[in-house]
Amino acid sequence: MTEQQPPKIEFPCDYPIKVVGNAAHDFKDFVVEVMERHSASLITEKISVRASGNGKFVSVTVIIQATGIEQLQRIHEELKASGRVHMVL
Repeated sequence: MTEQQPPKIEFPCDYPIKVVGNAAHDFKDFVVEVMERHSASLITEKISVRASGNGKFVSVTVIIQATGIEQLQRIHEELKASGRVHMVL
């Protein structure tokens, strides 16, 4: 039996990142600020925000120009270290 390998990502590429956290008036701005620190080519017109059914949580989806796995790891680490983020997908 062979072990299935995750698909290879060819960089650079447009890469969507969904960030889920507690609903707050500045959560979208927070996520965008983090993304701008790590990516010079944020596609601002494609940012989407969605509240959960009960309004307790919010997800922000941002598309960046990903340059490599290290960049994605730094974004994930900074978002999780903030204490405001529950999941990064």
